[in-house]
Amino acid sequence: MIKTEAIDQIMDLHDSTLPGIEYQVLLKKIERARLEAIDQNEEQFKQHMDYFTLWIHQVKLPISAMQLLLEEDHLSKEKLKSQLLRINQYTDMVLAYLRMNASQTDYVFKETDLDETIRQSIRYFSSEFITRNISLIFKETHLFVVSDEKWLVFVIEQLLSNALKYTKPYGQIKIYLQKDRELVIEDNGIGIQASDIPRVFEKGYTGFNGRQDKKASGLGLYLCKEICKKLSCQISIESQVESYTKVFLTFEQSYKTVR
Repeated sequence: MIKTEAIDQIMDLHDSTLPGIEYQVLLKKIERARLEAIDQNEEQFKQHMDYFTLWIHQVKLPISAMQLLLEEDHLSKEKLKSQLLRINQYTDMVLAYLRMNASQTDYVFKETDLDETIRQSIRYFSSEFITRNISLIFKETHLFVVSDEKWLVFVIEQLLSNALKYTKPYGQIKIYLQKDRELVIEDNGIGIQASDIPRVFEKGYTGFNGRQDKKASGLGLYLCKEICKKLSCQISIESQVESYTKVFLTFEQSYKTVR
């Protein structure tokens, strides 16, 4: 909060000449800008502290789970891999959060094969699909988009991670294209309550599912939304409780190929 008293004191220099008044006005503007910068830095520091406090609690969960697994007589490599994957995801998320809030973030836009980008994300979660017996139906899009491949992979991985998290074992996830340039990631999981849909992209908002899960940070979809703005890509969600969730990515700059 800007301290207006400090600014008002600048006007008490008792110089009533025109140059003096103009000088006082200039000093007041400079002081206001300085105080605003301090407020912004303090708010950003608070946000970072809040996020890293939450991140530390999140990353301790898989670490604790790994410690318990290592104490078991029969070590499950698949369970261990699953916990390592969670740690890796949390690390990727915090790096994305820092890069996105940096004063300069480089985006390299080029023609990107959407199908290959999707395959990268599927390979990343391949062990999760197998371990949890979740089937995947991926229909090739034959779409090329103008985007930053690294950031686009991050978005798709976040969306797949959510789909896997809220889909029960032996469930199903589908990835397909509709309306020529709209990618759909659909699961038949627990769904999202209608009251939560308008707020799922808000920073820190976890909704009913996140409160039940007690592991959600409320940052995954927020980061996706902010990154999509940079990528000229629209993101939206449609869901029905205990039925399905569909996430739509609409690419403004894209073209189809015939194979």
